Amino acid sequence: MMNNIRNFSIIAHIDHGKSTLADRLLEKTGAISPREFKDQVLDTMDLEREKGITIKAQTARLCHEAESGEEYILNLIDTPGHVDFTYEVSRSLAACEGALLVIDASQGVEAQTLANTYLALQNDLVLIPVINKIDLSQANPEIALEQLENIIGIKREEAILASAKKGIAIDQILESIVSRIPPPKGKPDSPLKALAFDSWFDSYRGVIILARIFEGTVRTGAQVELISSGAVYEVEELGYLTPKPKKVDRLIAGEVGYIIAGIRELSHARIGDTITEKNRRAAQALPGFQEAKSMVFCGMFPAGESSVEDLRKAIEKLRLNDSSFNYEPENSPALGLGFRCGFLGLLHREIIQERLEREFGLNLVTTAPSVNFKVTRKDGRVIEFHNPSRIPQAQEIQKIEEPLIEALIITPDKYLGVVLQLLENRRGEQIKMEYISTQRIFLTYRLPLNEVVIDFYNQLKSVSQGYASMDYEFSGFREASLVKLDILINREVVDAFSVIVHKDKAYARGKKLVHRMRKLIPRQQYEISLQAAIGKRVIARETIKPYRKDVLAKLYGGDYTRKMKLLDKQKVGKRRMKKIGQVEVPQEAFLAFLQIE
Repeated sequence: MMNNIRNFSIIAHIDHGKSTLADRLLEKTGAISPREFKDQVLDTMDLEREKGITIKAQTARLCHEAESGEEYILNLIDTPGHVDFTYEVSRSLAACEGALLVIDASQGVEAQTLANTYLALQNDLVLIPVINKIDLSQANPEIALEQLENIIGIKREEAILASAKKGIAIDQILESIVSRIPPPKGKPDSPLKALAFDSWFDSYRGVIILARIFEGTVRTGAQVELISSGAVYEVEELGYLTPKPKKVDRLIAGEVGYIIAGIRELSHARIGDTITEKNRRAAQALPGFQEAKSMVFCGMFPAGESSVEDLRKAIEKLRLNDSSFNYEPENSPALGLGFRCGFLGLLHREIIQERLEREFGLNLVTTAPSVNFKVTRKDGRVIEFHNPSRIPQAQEIQKIEEPLIEALIITPDKYLGVVLQLLENRRGEQIKMEYISTQRIFLTYRLPLNEVVIDFYNQLKSVSQGYASMDYEFSGFREASLVKLDILINREVVDAFSVIVHKDKAYARGKKLVHRMRKLIPRQQYEISLQAAIGKRVIARETIKPYRKDVLAKLYGGDYTRKMKLLDKQKVGKRRMKKIGQVEVPQEAFLAFLQIE
């Protein structure tokens, strides 16, 4: 039976037609009936449909009858395409033997296509290139094939020219999966060894684990052990997704399916863990996934009727489904109790916030994004911090180091000038620039991550009219001339607004911030002062004028001292209000940090 199983993934740059191809494969193999069909079948979240991107990897078992007449089981594991969800891709690839590499015929090889190819090759996967969207009027398959050979190093003869939208060459793709991708290895009678590559929480059944069985067989009623925690559970239900769940009595080596074992303790179900039998343990665990390294950090605090306990429970359940973000408790004088969370990128941060608000009904306030910095104190101690409000005083610091990334950017040559200008403005250093075709340029730049987390991706898409693409990887720390910029509201420092910026950009950033916040913070009955300061030195100021009641309206003549008496009385009242009044800062003011460039 194992010879007739194929485990494969679909990898591609964002918007190259990956979800559409998955739809066609589901239709062609009869996994989903025409009545149940809708576009982006495997994108189950509303958020995925709204944004037109895949966020969560999904699985589906397809049954395909090959030209030889044999029946094959194809386990499809769909993956996201955006740079922020690379961790999700790496988890999917660990459970496969092969992958379809989808390339848009009108856009060619993009930055994320390259990154995903390297990931697949690290996992020793067989790659089947698919040149998609050949039906478009602007499609140029010849250039895409040329780039496939020159940049990725796969022979053009191996590529399949297809159109997922029109259903062209879908049969050829299915036959290639059967003929080119090797069957899984492993023995059904060996001790159980299963890799947990995804999980989610069901309020009735507990944790549902999605696993790839590498060795042995798991049966309903068996006692299984999660190796990293040592926890033992009895298997209540087994099955696979078609993409609807279908119950089975057992899962054998080579198969992909779900395991329900009444797990209520969320910390026991770690993604990347190995599942084995209690009485017949595997000699050693499977290599798990590397811990995802958070690149962007921000504070999340409950607002309105949401409590910090509600937020803690929601984050725990969501982390079960997306282990690539982490969190720790935080207490902010301005916003109260909450959590400091680490994310893989800005889109990842936005998605997590939206999922917490939609799926758990929370109302949240998030602080400005920041990155991890290294500070060497004058006494020689080195500390790492990602919360700007916790940086030591300037007189105690010997040096501050900021994280750097190596960015791979692919852009059409006509946008080269504006893209280079954007990179230079963000303190970028050019490492390499080369033509990968007559009209496309491959740039390698070293950039401070602090410059990238604030609106860089949107700016890159804007200046290149959506044609430039980017992927990046962490490349160490470097000393820089950085300062802490504080925002004061009525002379009180609001720690949630503190940011670390480059000395040369501090004045412009502070001026823009207080100017935007003046428009976003609502007027009160008293004057509100907004200041940007570095240490004790104020570098920018704006004032929000108060609402004023016309106290002189009732006067109809008489001595001017009557008028002055009423105005003085109003002044005293305004001063008293200012002492006891609290300024409500709307979420839009926090978002101003993301749109000040």
